[in-house]
Amino acid sequence: MMLTQDKNQLILQGDWTIANIPVIEKSIAKVDFHNLDMNQIVEINGHGLTSLDTSGAFWLGKLATQIQSQEGRMNLAQFSEEFSTLIRFISDRMENFKADVPEQKVKDDIFTKVGKRTYKAKDQLYSFFEFIGEVSFAVTRNVLNPWKIRWGTMWSNVQTGGVQALFIIGLLNFLIGIVIAYQGGALLIQYGANIFVVELISISMLRELAPLMTAIIVAGRTGSAIAAQIGTMVVNEEVDALKTIGISPLDQLVVPKTFALIISLPFLTIFADICSVFGGMVLAQSYLDVSFATFLDRIPQVMTVNTFLVGLAKAPLFAIIISLTGCYQGFRVSGGADSVGQQTTISVVQSIFLVIICDAIFSIITRNIPI
Repeated sequence: MMLTQDKNQLILQGDWTIANIPVIEKSIAKVDFHNLDMNQIVEINGHGLTSLDTSGAFWLGKLATQIQSQEGRMNLAQFSEEFSTLIRFISDRMENFKADVPEQKVKDDIFTKVGKRTYKAKDQLYSFFEFIGEVSFAVTRNVLNPWKIRWGTMWSNVQTGGVQALFIIGLLNFLIGIVIAYQGGALLIQYGANIFVVELISISMLRELAPLMTAIIVAGRTGSAIAAQIGTMVVNEEVDALKTIGISPLDQLVVPKTFALIISLPFLTIFADICSVFGGMVLAQSYLDVSFATFLDRIPQVMTVNTFLVGLAKAPLFAIIISLTGCYQGFRVSGGADSVGQQTTISVVQSIFLVIICDAIFSIITRNIPI
């Protein structure tokens, strides 16, 4: 018997070591805590203790936790100096033992949930602005020292994030051009104004829809890949390894991806403009009797260079938003694969949301300025 009970006293006996853990566990389970007077101090007596190691001290801590869980007070008595030192060492980590005491979870009301989410959003916003500041310093440092830019990594990202995205962006914008021309043409044909489909396609696609849809596609395709790649590196401790060997993760990961997307997205937007206008031309010739030649001749008459440049000017801003959001959420990964998937999803949602907000602000500004 490793533990005996005498009135309001628990007497430890024998060797409380790792070899006797099964016996110690059974002895603690046999203690009748109902017979202990919790209004008085419960004494744990170590006079009969012959040896004690960290495992035994751990179970002694669990015994003390059970007494405290019933709002009881306890006192350790007649322990040798050697055992007392070990117990003090374990007692400094008593918080670990409290996990064995079940806690009643109080369900938050709606106002508490809103408050917690608001504080969480505020902290994340501050953290995001801090990340933007760090990236800004890293970008400035690389621009002032071009030989430090990871050119190979950057051009590799141009290949994966730009060139390989041409097909899907071209196809979707071609189809969107067809849809816009068809929907608008169905109304124009009633008034014999078929030719105005040129204005509808040229202005709407080149100024608004093509840059926006291209950015959304890139956010879902490339932005998610950025977040997943960095998140996986965080989980595998590759980012920590970069820091250990003196390589800045911002210089190695963030700056090349940002530069690559800033270079790629304007060209993807131009390609999207061409494909969307071509889709509108195909529909206009087959459905509205507006030939290719007539369509092309009318474009310079109804659309200025400024209209094209307004749409193109959005691309670098969208690229910065997508790359920074993807990188930021990638660095926020913690734990395992579940966190990688979660932060990747968040990066896509936030990127699309911020791109649309930026586009709306850009539209308001250019609307009030004669461009």
